[in-house]
Amino acid sequence: MNNSHLTYAVALVAAAAAAVAPAASAALTSPDGHLAVSVRVAQGGVTYAISRDGKPVLLPSALGLTLEGADFTQDLVLAGLTAARPVSDKYQLSVGKRRNISYAANEQVYTLRNAQKQTMEVAFRVSNDGVAFRYVVSDPSLPVKKFVSESTSFAFARSAQAWLQPMSVAQTGWKNTNPSYEEHYQMGIPVGTPSPMKSGWVFPALFRTSDGKSETWVALTEANMDGSFHASRLQADSPNGVYRIGGPAEPEVFTGGALLAEANGTLATPWRVLAVGSLATLVNSTLGTDLAAPAAPRAANAPALGQPGHSSWSWALLKDDHTVYDVQKKFIDYAADMHWDYTLIDADWDRKIGYEKVQELAAYAASKNVGVLVWYNSSGAWNGTEYTPKGKLLTREARRTEFARLQNMGVKGVKVDFFAGDGKSMIAYYVDILKDAADYGLLVNFHGATLPRGWARTYPNLMTAEAIRGLEFTTFEQRDQDAVVPHMSMLPFTRNLFDPMDFTPMVFGDIPNIKRATRNGFELAESVLLLSGIQHFAEVPEGMATVPPYVKAFLQELPRSWDDSRFVAGFPGKFAVIARKAGNAWYVAGINSEAGDKTLELDLSFIGKREGVLMTDGAGEREFAQSAIPAGKASKITVRPRGGFVAVFK
Repeated sequence: MNNSHLTYAVALVAAAAAAVAPAASAALTSPDGHLAVSVRVAQGGVTYAISRDGKPVLLPSALGLTLEGADFTQDLVLAGLTAARPVSDKYQLSVGKRRNISYAANEQVYTLRNAQKQTMEVAFRVSNDGVAFRYVVSDPSLPVKKFVSESTSFAFARSAQAWLQPMSVAQTGWKNTNPSYEEHYQMGIPVGTPSPMKSGWVFPALFRTSDGKSETWVALTEANMDGSFHASRLQADSPNGVYRIGGPAEPEVFTGGALLAEANGTLATPWRVLAVGSLATLVNSTLGTDLAAPAAPRAANAPALGQPGHSSWSWALLKDDHTVYDVQKKFIDYAADMHWDYTLIDADWDRKIGYEKVQELAAYAASKNVGVLVWYNSSGAWNGTEYTPKGKLLTREARRTEFARLQNMGVKGVKVDFFAGDGKSMIAYYVDILKDAADYGLLVNFHGATLPRGWARTYPNLMTAEAIRGLEFTTFEQRDQDAVVPHMSMLPFTRNLFDPMDFTPMVFGDIPNIKRATRNGFELAESVLLLSGIQHFAEVPEGMATVPPYVKAFLQELPRSWDDSRFVAGFPGKFAVIARKAGNAWYVAGINSEAGDKTLELDLSFIGKREGVLMTDGAGEREFAQSAIPAGKASKITVRPRGGFVAVFK
């Protein structure tokens, strides 16, 4: 700390202690100078505010924690302030919007002291695409630190709008399987609108502020969940546009486990993350993994992990009765014909097929360069589900025994379903599964699950997670099928913004007892728009047989992971166009969720002067059309209502 900072900090402490004037620090700015965070200590409380180019984005909002035996929400003084310092990081992701990622921010740490002389640190980081902060309590006078509540708030101007997903209530829904982050989004609602469910709103939460001349978007989430802390959400009520951090409900625990965070030594919260800027800034951002912990080095003798890929899957359209040997063998053949990497065998495989016959299927699949994935029921006593295998992952000993058996069978990964929510013990259960699965070379897909919150970086064997009202719901009721059209245009801006998502997309044929609401171009675009380490395609062989050869060839050659991604155009709930790069090729995908034709003037100059091929909707809802795109021009594309397109430039 230089002399000027030291003098200033001492002055602030004296002023706050005397309670004669508020204390504020100089703003911490982003490397490019456009974003700024100011922190203020006044009347014993602490607030922060965010501005962009000098205009307010987040109004003064509360900071603070309450622990058992320590109140860090009132009677606080600023006891220390570090000099702003640059932080940077470089890392690689195989599951995400970009392979090689660079992160740069400026960081400053505030030390706050309460009336009992206990201290807490608040670390802020400001990058060009957002703001992050977290609390750290390491005061030795409090050897056991038990979380009670968090006072963090996010205050928006009353004119702001929000795009939010309600948090389902624990122990509701089918077989008491909620919460599972599986509700429909409320779109463009006034800030301050209460959640229709008392549990609140899930992350990521999207907001738009505007002064009439320019607009700024904010996406709220959290990152760096290591199993030592519970997951959070926004509370149901947000009076005057002030949203507050909320926590899990009592049932959201591993049976007999802890609900809220507790630590011996140091208690550190996850990073509270706010991506801030234009829609393009948010969609291009990687803050959700930038703030996650890096993966631990793997031992030299550790088994190799499988790679991202595409998978066939019978259950999406055919459901329970088709989890039998002959059908799964057919879907292995289907995956091989499509040049896909995996086949997922879903619930009750142990009873309907059996371990020995699944091992036989795994060997058959391996002969065709296809890997087999199998389903597990995570649950113990926390819900009423009966699907099996059940109860085999509840203890470390049982879990590792089961994973060793799968490894010996030649199985490549597991889909684990029906978790209980967001309590500390449940988050630790997720992490334990990921760690143990990695020891046996197994990939992981979580269903009926929480938001991953950056786990794809920390645990590279996490390929995907559901945490969305996915395609399966659209096969149950027509209202969910109809709602999927705007729902899909929400996902690149919210749920799929930072974390892989197992929506299980793409149907070209019929859905039993349902009238499909989307055109074929819309369905095809999902294969590029949606990010998932393993993309489990819902279409069955009979439906795939109806598409033209060029569509089948496209899906056979579709990249398994992306080197880069770029927002092109869009608006939450209305339309979305995103470009993704693999090698030297660019794939541009778009969907139109509105009722009329949408003509888009797309600036694709970043692709260079290359010719492209456009695949989009034909005259009928189940038809395709293909055409050439001239080189070196901004592309004008008309997208049918409920339609979409993919353009490929190689």
